[in-house]
Amino acid sequence: MSIARFLGLVLLLAVTAASQEVETKHLKLSSRAGAWEVQPLQTVSLALDIDLKPGMHVYAPEVEGTYIPVSWRMPSSPAFKANDVAYPKSKRLRLEAIDETVPVYEGRLQLTRELVVGAAKDLQPLLKNGELTIEGTFRYQACDDKMCYRPETVPLRWTFRVKGS
Repeated sequence: MSIARFLGLVLLLAVTAASQEVETKHLKLSSRAGAWEVQPLQTVSLALDIDLKPGMHVYAPEVEGTYIPVSWRMPSSPAFKANDVAYPKSKRLRLEAIDETVPVYEGRLQLTRELVVGAAKDLQPLLKNGELTIEGTFRYQACDDKMCYRPETVPLRWTFRVKGS
C-alpha cells in the first residue's frame, strides 16, 4: 500500500469518527465536527445539518404552547463544556385547521455550537485508547399538513483523538 493511500485511509477513518449520518421517517441528519483531533482546552465547532423530507416541518425553539420544539442536548461533563446552540431564523407557518401561526423550520437547516474540551486532568479518566467520545441527543416532533407524528430522539456521538494522550 502506498503512503498516500494509507494516509487517505487514515484521514477517512478519522473524519468518519467525528461525524455521523442518521435517517428517520421525517428527516436526514448529519453531524460533524470542525476537528477530529483535539487537545485540552481547545474549542471545536459542532454542526447538525438537517434535511427535512418534503412536506415536513419541525417547531422552532421559540414556539409556545403544547408544541415540541427542536432541541440539541449534551450532558454536562468535566470532559467538555457545550456552549449554547445557534439556531437559524424560523419561518412563520399558518396552521389553518387550528387557526394558529407558529414558528417552524422546513427544508434544510443547520444548528451549530461550540464545544470547549476540558483540562487534561479531567480528560484522562474518560479516555479510551487516546480517544474521547462525546454524546448528545437531537429531539424533534415532525408534522406535515395533516398530522403531527410522535416526538423522536436521535442519539448523537462524536469521537475525537486527543493529542498527547
